[in-house]
Amino acid sequence: MSKSSVIVVGGGIVGVMTALTLQRRGEAVTLIDRWEPGHSRASSTDYNRVIRAISGRDEFYTRWARESRLRWLELQTESGQNLMYECGALILATAGHCDWEDATAQTFDRVGVPYYKFGRSDIESRFPQFKVTDIEYALFEPEAGMLMAHRCVLTGLDLFRKAGGKVQRGRVTTDGSERPMLDGKPLEADLIIIATGPWMADMFPRTIKPISTVVGVNVLYTSTPDGSEDFDMSRMPCWIDHGQRSFGLPSSEGSGVKAAVVIPDKIDLDNDERLIRQETLGRTRSYIRHRLPGLEGQRVVDSKFNQIILTPDTHFIVDWHPEHENVLFAGGCSGHLFKHAPVFAEFAAGVGLKDFGTADRFKISGRRKLSPKESPSGR
Repeated sequence: MSKSSVIVVGGGIVGVMTALTLQRRGEAVTLIDRWEPGHSRASSTDYNRVIRAISGRDEFYTRWARESRLRWLELQTESGQNLMYECGALILATAGHCDWEDATAQTFDRVGVPYYKFGRSDIESRFPQFKVTDIEYALFEPEAGMLMAHRCVLTGLDLFRKAGGKVQRGRVTTDGSERPMLDGKPLEADLIIIATGPWMADMFPRTIKPISTVVGVNVLYTSTPDGSEDFDMSRMPCWIDHGQRSFGLPSSEGSGVKAAVVIPDKIDLDNDERLIRQETLGRTRSYIRHRLPGLEGQRVVDSKFNQIILTPDTHFIVDWHPEHENVLFAGGCSGHLFKHAPVFAEFAAGVGLKDFGTADRFKISGRRKLSPKESPSGR
């Protein structure tokens, strides 16, 4: 390939948005992916993702999420595509285990994020889809909602191409020194950004793998009841249910209700089929009986097996390779990165072009496990 000023490796939401940002800044950018961007193996696949500012005590991510919300709305207007639906997000605080939710409310007050705090009777009245006998209270963020994930990736890719960016199919590997290679030859560019999500760990076994865990997440879509709109996004919000290690989204564009019980599962990224585990079906149905009794007996109409990469502190990674000065890592905790993608991309582009250094929280070194109260993701 001819030399580009920038090569971005990985065509998920981080790679696409970072490539778009750099191309619009006047760089000659080539985006490389093993498959067609938006493919079904990617962490950025699936129909939708939650966008919310809820981040515990962490003001940094709270502000980033609020800014990203505006950027997504701008991209929606520019592209004419339905990228985001503001159906709101409900965070359920389990009695006796409310540290993360308590911290979120305090952060919202400091930052100025609009929200409501509902008691149990208020939840039952406003959102009768949820059975909340074990819930102390809930925070409702009305300007939160869902991003249409697959459409966001394809829209970003289309804008990148229209801006003059190049897309190339190929598998980038690394040599013994972790130098990026394509077809047995070193990649040549002024700046190489690695945005390969969970694949980053295996590509960089000395640098990234020690601070990463790759897990699979089983997701089920359940049909809404005959003749009922109660579980559509017009009447039901997205929700986060830490007490049950679960989250979900209402039916959007006919998808069915999305629910996931987050029990980390192992995955071989290159060899495993993207099929949900059969035992997950029972776990998720049990959760639905517990939290959404109006869906009991409804049929599963679709499923996804996604994979995410997690850092010990659930902070992202934006840092330089210790041996290759033109190689920048961009990614990290893909469990909560998607919603931040427009602002994350601007930050990664700025670091890559040496406009500024990276933040301490994004550096490879100094990672430590955080308590759920400290963690921005509540994990």
